[in-house]
Amino acid sequence: MIPKDHYPRDVKILRVVSINVNGLRSSHKKGLFEWIEQSEADVICMQETRISDHQWTDAFKPEGWYAHLFPAERAGYAGTAIYSRLPFLHIQDGLGFDLADTQGRFTVATFEIGLEKPVEIASLYLPSGSSGEEAQTRKDHFLEQYQQLLKQWRDQNRSIIVCGDYNIVHKRIDIKNWSGNQKSSGCLPHERAWLDHIYNELGYVDTFRVVRQEAELYSWWSNRGQARAKNVGWRIDYQACSPDWKDRTVNAWVYKEQWFSDHAPVIIDYKIA
Repeated sequence: MIPKDHYPRDVKILRVVSINVNGLRSSHKKGLFEWIEQSEADVICMQETRISDHQWTDAFKPEGWYAHLFPAERAGYAGTAIYSRLPFLHIQDGLGFDLADTQGRFTVATFEIGLEKPVEIASLYLPSGSSGEEAQTRKDHFLEQYQQLLKQWRDQNRSIIVCGDYNIVHKRIDIKNWSGNQKSSGCLPHERAWLDHIYNELGYVDTFRVVRQEAELYSWWSNRGQARAKNVGWRIDYQACSPDWKDRTVNAWVYKEQWFSDHAPVIIDYKIA
């Protein structure tokens, strides 16, 4: 991971991290918060926190960080959170439809960082469809409703970074076993076409790919077999940004020196001065 003092003194960096923690209590025991302290991150978006308000004690609120949790109504399920070194100007939970709002799948914080307009940084946990046809139908319905909001935000010219577990690979280079997964949720043609649409038609930017075009840069590995050891992975964690962030993207990487869950942190540095 590149230290911030690697950059010239007159360059100001906003470091944004996205990670599906697969249970905040579990990742905490694996050293997540110790890593956060030395990560030099400014904003960390978490997904699948699986923790309720009453369980979210001071142990999960490190000193020096602003923190917000949006839990699912169902205990031990889904949920998102945002941690930040920067104060929140505003926080909004949910997307206005049931699947997102009852399961804590989207929360967005607004920050003033000295640019022309405030920036919104969101944590998104898109549903998985891997458990069967009904789950896939719910996922597709979520995509349909969420796409309408993405278009609305572009029409409003909002400056936004949507971090999250999208549960979809985009291109062949984003998955090890491309041919074998063409009928698997997360690699279905219509799901990949949905990503094409938000990037190519709506104008959002996969900022990781702005600076990293290599294959086999995955962010999730199955716990089965030796997927992680063999790097049989999927890149399903993204920072999808409004176009004003494209030229600000200077570095991106997947942190794999330590493991906190079945996902790895996706870290992107943006130049803001």
